[in-house]
Amino acid sequence: MIPLPGDFRARMGDVFGDGGRAWLDRLPRIIAEYAARWDVVIDEPFPLSYNFVAPATRADGTPAVFKAGVPREQIACEIAALRHWDGDGAVRVLESDAEAGAFLIERASPGSLLIDLPDDAAASRIAAAVMRRLASHGPAAHPFPAVAGWARALRELRTRYGGDTGPLDPRTFARAEALFPELIATQEAPILLHGDLHHWNVLSAGSDRWVAIDPHGVVAEPAFEVATWMRNPYNAGTPMPQDASALVYLSRQPDARRVLARRLDIFNEALGIDRERLRLWSVAHAVLSACWSDEAAHTENYLDAMAVAAMIDGLR
Repeated sequence: MIPLPGDFRARMGDVFGDGGRAWLDRLPRIIAEYAARWDVVIDEPFPLSYNFVAPATRADGTPAVFKAGVPREQIACEIAALRHWDGDGAVRVLESDAEAGAFLIERASPGSLLIDLPDDAAASRIAAAVMRRLASHGPAAHPFPAVAGWARALRELRTRYGGDTGPLDPRTFARAEALFPELIATQEAPILLHGDLHHWNVLSAGSDRWVAIDPHGVVAEPAFEVATWMRNPYNAGTPMPQDASALVYLSRQPDARRVLARRLDIFNEALGIDRERLRLWSVAHAVLSACWSDEAAHTENYLDAMAVAAMIDGLR
């Protein structure tokens, strides 16, 4: 029996309700079933958020990572996206059962996170190289969600607040409302993107190889991929805190505007994508992130996201 942290149990119930609690009850059997089916030894888990993730070892001694979650579209998309990239820019899937929400992936070694790199400019260049690898694979046949579907979160927020924008700044929110349809209508040929490429989702996998983990899988033009990185909390050289209140929010840093402008310059040069296009997608996505954080009642997150959106919108 692998022990599960109490906060993980509570979170699964809060997020997934009775389905999450029932899945937790089944989890020991799920772990045992797939350990036997895939002939792996599954150890105690890493720090957990919304899925069970643990180091594993295959019968031939190969290190791996076992991941299981409440079966849902997001996990199916993650598995399909990783299979699409097949180890080029992302970790490789070794075994999977998408219907059951369980899969086995390669374990990146040494596995240091890109957030551990204290030089934000260097980290951004590495992220750009990962983005190039993922984008080189082009469109995917699997029906991943499109960015237009994600943008519905803005309409849903207005519905939550009776047509108003609730705690979100109405001017910045209206700016994103105008940008999304304009950018979607004029985007280049959409391809499969990671959709959540930030400092904690890029790991070292050798002396000169970095790979992405935990993709959401979304279809949009390549410029959209940069947006998550742009508004990511500025925790250079620090581990991901378990308590969100401990995050070093980007908008609170005295050099935030300089950091944001430098990131735009780096991605413009490294990816060959129009800087203004990157900037506008970053504004729109930051407000989208604020909508998701508001829905989840993560007050500090949406305040930071809206502040970053306004900062990026002021850059030229």
